[in-house]
Amino acid sequence: MLLHEPLVMGILNVTPDSFYEGSRFRSEQAIHERITGILDEGGSIIDVGGYSSRPGAADVSAGEEMQRLAPALELLKRHYPDVIVSVDTFRSEIARRAVEEYDVAIVNDISGGTLDPQMFETVAQLQTPYILMHMRGTPQTMRQQVDYTDLMEEIMLYFAEKLRTLHLLGVNDLILDPGFGFGKTLAQNYELMRSLPEFAMLELPLLVGVSRKRMIYEYLDTTVDESLNGTTVLNTYALLNGADILRVHDVKAAVEAIKITNKLKPEKLC
Repeated sequence: MLLHEPLVMGILNVTPDSFYEGSRFRSEQAIHERITGILDEGGSIIDVGGYSSRPGAADVSAGEEMQRLAPALELLKRHYPDVIVSVDTFRSEIARRAVEEYDVAIVNDISGGTLDPQMFETVAQLQTPYILMHMRGTPQTMRQQVDYTDLMEEIMLYFAEKLRTLHLLGVNDLILDPGFGFGKTLAQNYELMRSLPEFAMLELPLLVGVSRKRMIYEYLDTTVDESLNGTTVLNTYALLNGADILRVHDVKAAVEAIKITNKLKPEKLC
């Protein structure tokens, strides 16, 4: 996926237990209003998730996940056929159904193919863009798996190995997600943010998802609801250090961050 300017990915959670209560949308009317809001505020991609990946979230079956996703995906297919939609899932069977039945354009996998060994082959067969994220363990165990010897070295090795496997399968339309908040302590999240320029060597689009996460409200001793300002600060830093896609709850603020950082680039000055 070639990106000439950064894009905003708006989060559409159809789960009852996402960590940010303001991002939960279950009724058809609420889903419709959220989609309209994302697009009206300048979002380019809508990321639909039916499995909560917050630390310690309860596991749900593939059937339950698909049952949650289907109404939103059907609504998007029927009323917004030209909108770029990604499905946030680590299950290959969900990814296949989302692409084949609902014309989803991107598969966003928090586990990097680790939780479902069929995911890479499925994406290769579907020939759809794939977001490869770094995570240790599962959403239920990741907070206990933070014993890195060298954080960036291990993350870069993880990506190198995964990318080699994907390329051998013929998957070349890839986006990298460093996985902020997934199997990383507060200090490690900030080390990762400072190290964003290192991902440039992989020559792939970079997605950053820090929206209202623990690394903001825990560090500032505040709440999820009060984390928009911190989110915008980190999104701006990420944009200045190589981010191509911002995955967010608050689309308007992210779009404005992109406009201002673009204006600060030498070629944009007038």
